[in-house]
Amino acid sequence: MSGFLDTSIVVRYLTGDPPDLAEKAAQIIDGEERLQVTEVVLAETAYVLTSVYGIPRSVVVDHLIAFLQKENVSPFALEKGLVLQALLLCKPSGRVSFADAMVWAAARSSEDKVVYSLDERFPEYGLEVRRKF
Repeated sequence: MSGFLDTSIVVRYLTGDPPDLAEKAAQIIDGEERLQVTEVVLAETAYVLTSVYGIPRSVVVDHLIAFLQKENVSPFALEKGLVLQALLLCKPSGRVSFADAMVWAAARSSEDKVVYSLDERFPEYGLEVRRKF
């Protein structure tokens, strides 16, 4: 059996807050079921952890990477390795947003590997980023 995780489960699991809900989240995530997580949930989780909980970006990246390295957790419709690389793009600074990192992973997972963006900071690694049209 498999299922999808939403942001509330991932946030509770990673923060342990509040303890009763964190325990329920841990029962799901630490269980045997195959779990999938969308790029929206990853970006939203990163936002909540940094803005609501005040956790530094580098720590959030480390937590999300450890979470995704769990054997029973997989990103939905994206290669796990590319999602991990995308998260690492967010670590050094605020240059790459978590949402842009997930778009980067999606584009890298596609055949076209083209992104249209007006953002001069959008990561180009392995992509064609079209800013002038």
